[in-house]
Amino acid sequence: MEKLRAWLFAPGHNEKLLSKVFTVGADAVVLDLEDAVPNDLKDRARELVREVAASQRCWVRVNRPVTQTCERDLAELAGVAIGLRLPKVESAADVAWVAERAPNVALDCSIESARGVLAAFEIANSPACTLLSYGGVDLALDLGISGGELETLTSRSLIVLAARAAGKPPPSDGVHTLIDDDIGLRREAEGARSLGFFGKSAIHPRQVPIIKEVFTPTTEEVEWANRVLSAFDASGGAATKLPNGEFVDTAVAERARQLLGRFSDGTH
Repeated sequence: MEKLRAWLFAPGHNEKLLSKVFTVGADAVVLDLEDAVPNDLKDRARELVREVAASQRCWVRVNRPVTQTCERDLAELAGVAIGLRLPKVESAADVAWVAERAPNVALDCSIESARGVLAAFEIANSPACTLLSYGGVDLALDLGISGGELETLTSRSLIVLAARAAGKPPPSDGVHTLIDDDIGLRREAEGARSLGFFGKSAIHPRQVPIIKEVFTPTTEEVEWANRVLSAFDASGGAATKLPNGEFVDTAVAERARQLLGRFSDGTH
């Protein structure tokens, strides 16, 4: 699967944004039919998104599974978008319901509630689930909290663990809702990466460069990984150490290999 760092959302009913969202450098564009679209504009948004998706590579966030609104979304867009983000997924049955109506389409299953968190492994292990994502705004609403990194640590870690245990790619992190808060966005993205997330959703183009930077290895990280792999190869796969005294064994070498493979193409 492509290495998707920055997922940029655009409301499906906003013609002006739909014409601009593909030009700002996001790794993935998500055209939204769910929360960003008023109920009386759902039909119009569906028409506009279908028109755009027919000529542009994009994902579409449909409405909540097992609803008539979602069923209409799938009827219009299942064969057009390159993938679908499913909001508020709470069970493997939700995933199966969508897959039955949108076969052979990549499904990004967003965990946004207490029920979803506790069912995260079941959801991730569903054959139709391509990857997981985290919806922190709705989870905070469900839990009756204001959010926060510490307050949601257990939930976010469970989502990362579920994806890994099911053999799925690392999940992507949710949005940072303060558009002008570059420092907060960077801190939040760095925290997500440290937990095992890869990539993060954006709600404004200015957030895209910061997210991409955080989820791209630094020169120092790439150099470290290359040193580790060179030393490990030179030792014939035996435990060894770097000139600075750092111990290198199979697990350390594999971590270096994953960094080069997951976060980049091995170059910087």
